[in-house]
Amino acid sequence: MGNFAMSRFSPTQQSGVSTAELLLTRLHQHGIRRIFGVVGREAAAIGFDEVEGIEFVLTRHEFTAGVMADVLARLTGTPQACFATLGPGMTNLLTGVATSSLDRSSVLALSAQSESYDSFPNDTHQCLDSVSIMKPATKFAAELQRPGDIVDLVDSAIAASRVEPLGPSFLSLPVDQLAGTMEEKEADQVKATRLMQYPKPVASVDPRWRDMVEEAAEQIAGAENPIFVVGASVIRAGAVEVVRSLAERLNIPVVTTYIAKGALPQEHPLNYGAVTGYMDGILGYPALDTVFGPTDLVVALGYDYAEDLRPSMWTRGRAKKVVRLAPVPNPIPRVLVPDVDVVADVRDAVEALDGATRHVQSKTPHDIQPLRDRVTELLSDPVDREDGMRVHQVIAAMNSTMAEAAGPGAGTIVSDIGFFRHYGVLFAHADQPYGFLTSAGCSSFGYGLPAAMAAQLARPDEPVFLIAGDGGFHSNSADLETMARLGLPIVTVVVNNSTNGLIELYQNMGRGHSYDPAIRFGTVDFVQLAAANGVEGTRVGDRMELAATLQKAVALRRPYLIEVPIAYDFQPGGFAALDI
Repeated sequence: MGNFAMSRFSPTQQSGVSTAELLLTRLHQHGIRRIFGVVGREAAAIGFDEVEGIEFVLTRHEFTAGVMADVLARLTGTPQACFATLGPGMTNLLTGVATSSLDRSSVLALSAQSESYDSFPNDTHQCLDSVSIMKPATKFAAELQRPGDIVDLVDSAIAASRVEPLGPSFLSLPVDQLAGTMEEKEADQVKATRLMQYPKPVASVDPRWRDMVEEAAEQIAGAENPIFVVGASVIRAGAVEVVRSLAERLNIPVVTTYIAKGALPQEHPLNYGAVTGYMDGILGYPALDTVFGPTDLVVALGYDYAEDLRPSMWTRGRAKKVVRLAPVPNPIPRVLVPDVDVVADVRDAVEALDGATRHVQSKTPHDIQPLRDRVTELLSDPVDREDGMRVHQVIAAMNSTMAEAAGPGAGTIVSDIGFFRHYGVLFAHADQPYGFLTSAGCSSFGYGLPAAMAAQLARPDEPVFLIAGDGGFHSNSADLETMARLGLPIVTVVVNNSTNGLIELYQNMGRGHSYDPAIRFGTVDFVQLAAANGVEGTRVGDRMELAATLQKAVALRRPYLIEVPIAYDFQPGGFAALDI
């Protein structure tokens, strides 16, 4: 008969300390100051105002919450949190969690769950087995069983998320457990549980790693034309300056993955740019052969396959040996078999490599000036075309305005996902680590807006520009209102051709023609859309208009959207590097 007394509403007055208060207290102790998310009926159990010093940031979609936590964690180097209601809220959050997983950030994802006494997955209203759903995409996933366990669960989840490869953890919180209480004395003891001191975030270190560093040094000494391939774990390990110093001393050029742009300043003579499989086709130039063809040794520092710089891209021209230096054992032995494999903390290993190469003479890098000239030529493109601007022209204007507004070593350009993103990889300037932000691993449509909002929160005194395509931007454009509500002075540039341009490219690559029903959209007036969400906007038609509007927008220091009609001139040839 007791079943008939079940209620979905928690009592409004309870004695003791609630699980919600314990949860928020522990998050605060871990340095978390914001929780991004969307709340559901669990609001009867948790108000997010139980503890001072934590701000709940309401988003329009749970995916936005997940990406904001992901990017803020990446930029600050500290764990972040996101929250969703049960059932569909949790599944909406999953893509944001997957972004944190594939883009390597320390995120604690939380979601409500049906009351523990009424939890019948796939039968109870809005009840799904959230732990089983989240587990494949996370480092740790568990469900709260009793109020007193919440501190231990938070500690375990955050500890797991901080180990390389960094990634998200997940906690499922039944509503009745959130509403549960503990006696104040017992709760005080739980709150006082000491935080563990986190070691360097390396899951396993090869005990022979110092010997492997010596072997790597021998490879560098014997190489005629080595090149450094730098991944984002160099940034996470705080090894940027060490890598830069090593490259300068040995005169070894550096290329980066999409998200490691800025490891060397834009104009540094050893900065050979970021690499994308689309670069030959976009530039109409054999860029990959130019960058990698003459090299005889690839030293992959902080290499991560998820960042989409594939080994097949560097196997051009001369036979090469490969040194891999990374914080995790090689997860892709079928694709990459390095001649020397150093598994250790990236900073420790690079510092050891610096010491082990003190006897090595500096190298003479191969010349890539013709490639640089081609990039400069496109960024200087003066032609105004009737069918719209070209993306390289848009990025050129963004670069110029950012340089004026931000000054040296500052400013962030964020890219959503689409064909234009690879123009950003090639053409967008980045003078600081993560000065160019995109999702290299998960690459979900709609990433750009939440990523830009998180970047602006992390760097409140620096300008943040977002470039987004019409397809990806409109998939998540409801959070324009979030940007307006938070007053984030992001300048958003929507390049609009009413088409999924990247998919059109793949259609032509694989089938030799386009199929419009799968790629063409109807017309969207993004200026009106922005206005409806409280954001001022303008549509521009040429380079001069865009430059003037960018300058106006950044000076306003409030959210601003610029819609730019664009067209692509791609040919289906030149993209052979995309073959897997």
